[in-house]
Amino acid sequence: MITDDQTNFLYLADTLPKKYPNFYQEFEKVLTKCNFSYSLLPGTKDIWCRDYMPIQVARDHFVQFVYNPDYLQSNKWLKTISDTDKICQAIGISPSKSNILVDGGNVVRAKGKVIMCDKVFRENPHIPEKQLIRKLHEQLEVDQVIFIPTTDAIGHSDGMVRFLDDKTVLINDYSKEKSQFQLAFRMALHNSGLNWIEIPYNPYQNQKYIQANGIYINYLQMKDVVIIPMFGFEEDKAVVKQFEKLFPKSRIATIDSNSIADEGGVLNCITWNIHLGINHVNNNI
Repeated sequence: MITDDQTNFLYLADTLPKKYPNFYQEFEKVLTKCNFSYSLLPGTKDIWCRDYMPIQVARDHFVQFVYNPDYLQSNKWLKTISDTDKICQAIGISPSKSNILVDGGNVVRAKGKVIMCDKVFRENPHIPEKQLIRKLHEQLEVDQVIFIPTTDAIGHSDGMVRFLDDKTVLINDYSKEKSQFQLAFRMALHNSGLNWIEIPYNPYQNQKYIQANGIYINYLQMKDVVIIPMFGFEEDKAVVKQFEKLFPKSRIATIDSNSIADEGGVLNCITWNIHLGINHVNNNI
């Protein structure tokens, strides 16, 4: 499994500069300062490219899961589902095809393991549970698939937990959530042999349920760099200080992310970071 800290090339949906030109302009400045190599995915229909692009499990091996989420089944949202076959063909990637329905935002990865919300079972009722687990192991090429309880209708683990290393995860401070959920969430991590560190979490002042403002855990991590979303909240400074200690060998950068968070996602949602050989990187810039 290719982990975030191994990635060296970033793709963004070509819809991002069209729909959020001010954010994109500021994001470009941050990416340039961080010496990121990046490009735009052609022919996208929404900005959340993490969800519909394939998962990179090895340098030359990508797995394309089915992207047809239940929250996009109305006529209004069905037209926002991008044609991943055409996008992958345009950028020269030929992924293996899976018949499992999985959003990329529900795959948080580390070496030999991934964390997913248990919504994946409801999304794939046609596949027996044990068979589904076995296929996820095989297709993602991991030894461990860890399932955590789903907190919302979207069911993306990248808004709940991220790997610091193979044995430790960062999690939202869920102290204001229902005790039943807190226990189930922590037990899922404990039973998987993981330690955890809490980071600030403050979506409680959002006016709409879909908003992701205050969800700092949806940061972007690539080789030697971590970019944290900022929201103008009191927690902003505390998060930066904490991340400077958590990632001492990485450059820490920030960007105001309120405009995209208002629509339900943050930095990990709008990015597709992969590992490319140096020749491929140069050709894609």
